[in-house]
Amino acid sequence: MNLALRLLSPALLGAALLLPQPALAQTQATEPWVRATVPAQKATGLFVELRSPNGARLMGASSPAAARVEIHEMKMDGDTMRMRAVDSLNLPAGQAVQLKPGGLHLMLMDLKAPLLAGEQVSVRLEFKGNDGKPEVLELKAPVRGLGFVAGHGDRRASHTAH
Repeated sequence: MNLALRLLSPALLGAALLLPQPALAQTQATEPWVRATVPAQKATGLFVELRSPNGARLMGASSPAAARVEIHEMKMDGDTMRMRAVDSLNLPAGQAVQLKPGGLHLMLMDLKAPLLAGEQVSVRLEFKGNDGKPEVLELKAPVRGLGFVAGHGDRRASHTAH
């Protein structure tokens, strides 16, 4: 290694350490999955259980499979089930929050292509910890057929945090 490179390397390392870094993820995702679509369908749901040991807020999400991803809730309004987007989702410390059909969930909107059973969808979840630090969780969620029943899937879906 030449002298200039040996002198520059510690300086680059020091500069990199000064850059803002997202906190290491403490939030955990269990059994993420996405509902398969039919031709011409432009939106679908992503379902997962989230748990943050110290508490956090889900601030947003993104996916290369969709133009946008929104946090949604479904609630009864009299005799009508209504769905609406929410700005964020609170994850109380140590408590599981279920994102499931008919309740809280993520909507993948303006899909770029149909999602077929057996495929995997990459999704990036962005959190703010109760300490104010950002946190990112990268999921690989399997696409499940239209008849898939939550809680009866496999647990092989992967997720990585950074």
